[in-house]
Amino acid sequence: MTSANSSKKSSSKPAGRKVAPKPARKPVGKTVALHYTVEVADFHAHLLQVTLRIAQPSASQRVTLPVWIPGSYLVREFSKNLQGLQAKQGARAAEVHQLDKHRWQVDCHADSPLELRWQVYAYDNSVRAAWLDASRCFFNSTSVCLQVEGQEEVPHLLEMPAPRKASADGSRWHLATGLTPQKVDAQGFGTYLAASYDELADCPVEMGAFWSGEFTACGVPHRFVVAGATGSFDGDRLLADAQRICEAQITFWHGKRKPPMQRYVFMLNAVDDGYGGLEHRNSTALIATRRDLPRIGEARASDGYVQLLGLISHEYFHTWNVKRLRPAEFTRYRYEAENYTQLLWFFEGFTSYYDDLFLRRTNLIDSTVYLKLLNRTINQVQQTPGRLVQSVAQASFDAWVKYYRQDENTPNATVSYYTKGSLVALCFDLTLRAEGRTTLDDVMRALWERCSAGPMSEADFAAVLAALGGRSFAKEIAEWVHGTGDLPLRELLGQHGALVLDEPSQMAQRLGLRVSETSGVQIKNVLRGGAAEAAGFAAGDEWIGIELPVRKGKPLENWRLMKLEELTLYAGQQLKMTAIVSRDRRLLRLPLTLPKESTTWRIVPRDAAAVDRWLG
Repeated sequence: MTSANSSKKSSSKPAGRKVAPKPARKPVGKTVALHYTVEVADFHAHLLQVTLRIAQPSASQRVTLPVWIPGSYLVREFSKNLQGLQAKQGARAAEVHQLDKHRWQVDCHADSPLELRWQVYAYDNSVRAAWLDASRCFFNSTSVCLQVEGQEEVPHLLEMPAPRKASADGSRWHLATGLTPQKVDAQGFGTYLAASYDELADCPVEMGAFWSGEFTACGVPHRFVVAGATGSFDGDRLLADAQRICEAQITFWHGKRKPPMQRYVFMLNAVDDGYGGLEHRNSTALIATRRDLPRIGEARASDGYVQLLGLISHEYFHTWNVKRLRPAEFTRYRYEAENYTQLLWFFEGFTSYYDDLFLRRTNLIDSTVYLKLLNRTINQVQQTPGRLVQSVAQASFDAWVKYYRQDENTPNATVSYYTKGSLVALCFDLTLRAEGRTTLDDVMRALWERCSAGPMSEADFAAVLAALGGRSFAKEIAEWVHGTGDLPLRELLGQHGALVLDEPSQMAQRLGLRVSETSGVQIKNVLRGGAAEAAGFAAGDEWIGIELPVRKGKPLENWRLMKLEELTLYAGQQLKMTAIVSRDRRLLRLPLTLPKESTTWRIVPRDAAAVDRWLG
């Protein structure tokens, strides 16, 4: 529902009326300590030109470029795209010495203004780095703006002039960002202020001839920009649905009190194939397929649109859970190296629990759809052998080398702190509700207050659980967070009106395989302990066909295999066969025995009223 203090407005033009929030702080004077200018150097070469003016450098000033971006736990080596770094002090060229992969030292004097210039190759069409072509520009400052050692906490001014040349179709560009505007034109180009490098790094920038719409949620102005949308895109529906999510989450955390952000910007890049998001304190960058956008005239929400709404809900919930309430290890980001924590099961997993839950609470989906989404998550975890090898706490710590560096053995060696973390949240919530003293909602809000919307430890979580739940939850934390056993999902769901049915699984799960079937059967993963592993299958194999043994009255049979489900068509009730695979151009014959049965879960409401009490 739309509250009385909320409104929405969209525009069918490439960009709508510019949001003009009040500055969060006083405008800077004529001179600032650090002044960056980012402009288009060459659309077709995908080059951004960056100039940095340091008003008062130190002698032999050092500058660095981050190796990672907060929220995406992988060293990405952004410096690989930086080129042509030069410096001058007054009319004198200042020599620049590279110290390592991402640090430079400038031969300069102290206190005399220093100017640095460089270019950035921007051709990463994700939410993590920088992109430039004739239709669109997007960047995170972690990929573009050098950090000045010793001046990380001074005000950073970012100037972005409008491109001198028109975009590919001649349309006029606009700019959107969560930074505080200082002096900008009607299209958003001009100067913006960040209080520190952290704030600069936390505010991505979107430029182009994008669609733009606005709404307010609990008094906070929100802007939603979409690049790459087609003519069928229903912007009004997206605004209305996003508004319901935002209002529900603000109310969840603050009731009728003011939220911590003064404005918020959604930046969605609609592409042919892609999905993901990256959270920031007052904005988020999203990527989704164009087919998932809501369409004019279509009342039913497609599965893809529900997934997009879940992504919006997930990244918005991060406004509180990880961007403010955050792991103690993230009190100050270290941009030069990995930042380890064992708490991503809480900050990503619990956020994953609440993202779809808020779709249900805002009636964007019903309980049946919610249970289907939950069912999919549970089966995904249950079908991952790595859940019995690695705990969610270990998976959190290893994100830098395992989750973000997946290979053919990943399902056997690790578990997702997103999916299993969301089920850990579910178990805590259902346990607390069953015991009748409190809920996970209350725990989240109490943690916000206890930690003053700042750094948090596992001990804080345990203390709040004990205080609100009336007993120690050390056993559950040890087993669910630090253990590798299966979670008590069937029992807990049953206590809240949901019935778990066991149904025959699909052939891939029955065999212990993950495959691609776009052109024949290509083996992607061989799961630990499965029939395929016992037969000798390996990742990268092409499964060409099967050979059935001679049976009474039937000769030897050979069949070409194009889909796994064809196995039962050709083999019938036969469980023993020979699989013919191609590996490194060699044909191999593997003795395969199909397991008699394998089951998967299907969750259905047994007591609809009890389910609604939990989900409401």
